[in-house]
Amino acid sequence: MQPIKKFMVKGQTAKVEDESTAKIKQKVLAEPKVQQFISQHRAQLNDSIIDKSLPSLFEFYLSQHKKDPVTKGYYPDLIMNKNAISLKFVPEDSKLIHDQEINIKKHLRLINLPEGLHDVRLSKIEMTPERAEVMTAIQRFLYRYSQDIHQKGLYLSGNFGIGKTHILAGLANQVAAMEKYVVFLHVPTFIASLSSHFNDNSLQTEVQKIANSDLLILDDIGAENLSQWSRDEVLAVILQARMDNILPTFFSSNFAMADLEDHFKETKSSIEPVKAARIMERMHSLAAEIVISGPNRRH
Repeated sequence: MQPIKKFMVKGQTAKVEDESTAKIKQKVLAEPKVQQFISQHRAQLNDSIIDKSLPSLFEFYLSQHKKDPVTKGYYPDLIMNKNAISLKFVPEDSKLIHDQEINIKKHLRLINLPEGLHDVRLSKIEMTPERAEVMTAIQRFLYRYSQDIHQKGLYLSGNFGIGKTHILAGLANQVAAMEKYVVFLHVPTFIASLSSHFNDNSLQTEVQKIANSDLLILDDIGAENLSQWSRDEVLAVILQARMDNILPTFFSSNFAMADLEDHFKETKSSIEPVKAARIMERMHSLAAEIVISGPNRRH
């Protein structure tokens, strides 16, 4: 008899080095799941194939009796090949979910927004009569987006605290799960922080990244303090690029779309209705408005 270490997996010989191949084979073949596999594939098996497959069967046997930290998150599965039985490790559901969460975070960039928005899922958002229209529209968008990424977005307007940002976070994570690059930014804070890019000349690169993202969500637009420069050289540039490339863009605002033009007219130094009208033209091209009502959920 040859010692079992001749066919054992490296590192597994400590407790069984003195056992014969026959004894190990007897243990392995007595394992219920091994018996079940052999029974299911009896027509494809013979003694020669089973003997040839002992290393895989033995590793499977060990996995049933002692968890290996190296394979944490995976479960062993026996596979019937042409002339041998093989062992593969398949990700457990928890492993798949964990990997998906990491992948979503990798594809969703939050700018000046709470990290907790990474955890919002559309399926967990409370459905209310006030949200029926927007949730239906988002599901319609996602269906069309899965077939063609060049889709029109939505402009969600309504009072404070009714869940606009929360709903858009669910959308952002859903699209990120498709391995699309999503940028979700809080407009007032982003505009206020533009000067931080002056020292390293990174503003142009930042604007391009935002403008070229697969999906862009501009949260709380209308609450920012605009200068002529931030309106025309940042916001307008981003919106123009989105419109030119037909890239989906979503907005949330406390302003109805009809009221937002007045906000864009007036900057710290001038009143310019033509430039405001141009901004609004781009926004109308990019998004359809849905008004959401309901109680303030922040109180």
